[in-house]
Amino acid sequence: MRALGWLLAAWLLAAAASAGYPVVQPGVTVVLPQDSGSHPDFRTEWWYVTGWLSTAAGQPLGFQVTFFRTRPTLARDNPSAFASGQLLIAHAALSDPRRGRLWHDQRIARVGFGLAEAAVGRTDLHLRDWTLAAGDGAFTAKVAAEDFELALTLEPRQPPLLNGRGGYSQKGPAAASASYYYSLPGLAVHGQVVRGGVAEAVTGSAWLDHEWSSAALDAASVGWDWVGLNLDDGGALMAFRIRDAQGAVRWAGGSWRRADGQVQSLAPAAVVFTPGRRWRSPRTGIAYPVEWQLEAAGMSLALTPLFDDQESDSRLSSGAIYWEGAVEARRAGQRVGRGYLELTGYGERLQLR
Repeated sequence: MRALGWLLAAWLLAAAASAGYPVVQPGVTVVLPQDSGSHPDFRTEWWYVTGWLSTAAGQPLGFQVTFFRTRPTLARDNPSAFASGQLLIAHAALSDPRRGRLWHDQRIARVGFGLAEAAVGRTDLHLRDWTLAAGDGAFTAKVAAEDFELALTLEPRQPPLLNGRGGYSQKGPAAASASYYYSLPGLAVHGQVVRGGVAEAVTGSAWLDHEWSSAALDAASVGWDWVGLNLDDGGALMAFRIRDAQGAVRWAGGSWRRADGQVQSLAPAAVVFTPGRRWRSPRTGIAYPVEWQLEAAGMSLALTPLFDDQESDSRLSSGAIYWEGAVEARRAGQRVGRGYLELTGYGERLQLR
C-alpha cells in the first residue's frame, strides 16, 4: 500500500478495464517465491522496505527504500525502442533525529537499455545503481543518494504474511478495488549507512511489502492511513484505513501475526484509527496527524513518531507529497513495537505527471 503505488492505481481506476489491464480476483492465492518478482501486465506494482536502524553508539535511524513499476497506456505493438512498456521509479529516505527532517532522493527511468529492470519470478530490481535483490537467503538493498548512502542486508526470520484472503487484499466496497499483497515482517538488518561522508555500521529490523494491482482504490477514496509494526514479542501487525473526501472511513483492514505464529485477518470493523496531534509542514503547509490511537487485534496502541518532519516530496518523479516515517507503538505506556506509518491525501488532491 505504498503512496505512489496506490496513487497510480487510484487515478487510473476508470481506465484500467478499457486499457486491457488484468483485474485482481478474489480466490487467487499469492504463490511464493514465483510471485516475488514483477507482474508486468498489471498497471502498477511496488516493493517497499522500511525499518529502524541503530548505530554502534545507539542512535536510532529510520529508512525507506521503494521501487515502483508501472505500465503506461501505450500501444504494446509500438516498434520504437524508446516507447517502453514499463517505467520504474525509486524512492529512498533516511530519518535522522539529529537532522530533524528526512534525507530523501528519487529516480525514474524507462525499463530497458540497462538502466532499469524488474525481473519476473524473483525479487531483482535495479534503477541505475540503486538495487533491491534477493539471493542466498537474504535481500540486499543498495542506494547511493545525493546526501546519504545505504548498503543493507535483510534476513527473513519469519515466513511471508499473505494479507487479506491468501494475498487478495480488498481496498474498498467493490471486489475490484483490491491488490495482491504480501509482507515480510521481522527482517533482521545489518549493513552500513553513510551520512556526510562518514560510514557507520548499523543493525536493526525491517518490513518488506510487495503489492500489485490495476485499480486498488475506487473514485470515492482520496487517501489512506497505513501502519506496519514489528512487535517486540516477535509478532507483526499491519493495519490500514481508506478515507473519503469528508474524512470518513471508506474501508479498513489488516493482518495480525501473533507471537506463536497464528495469523488473523482483520475485518473493516476491527480496525479503528483515531488521529491525535497534528504537525504542519513548513514547506507545503499540509497538516498531518502524526500521533494516533490505533485499535486493532484487541490491542489499543499509541503511535508516536521518531520525529515530526518525515514528509516525503516526490514531485520530481510522481507528483506525490505524503508523510511516511518511523513510529513507536506503546500500550499502557510501555513500548510494544516499532514500524512505519504512511499518511496520504492530507494536502491538495494529488496529480500524477
